[in-house]
Amino acid sequence: MTTILQILGWRLFFYANEGNEPPHVHVRKAEKECKYWLDREGYDLEEAFSYQMTARDTREVRKIVFEHFDYILQQWDEFERRKKNG
Repeated sequence: MTTILQILGWRLFFYANEGNEPPHVHVRKAEKECKYWLDREGYDLEEAFSYQMTARDTREVRKIVFEHFDYILQQWDEFERRKKNG
């Protein structure tokens, strides 16, 4: 598990053992967690799942992900390169 950002108590991270999934980011704060698929070409995201997230939590996380979208994808690319190169 690789943490890439911590903002407002939210931890954004990747799991190393998820196979060949497209770009996505996991976000967790205490017992709340969600996962977003990242659409590089469309500069958009789609919620893959959420657990114990309120509407306010979802808005806050989506805002964080959009504000750091390019950085998250850059970190994703580096993360994938490191996985391939061992």
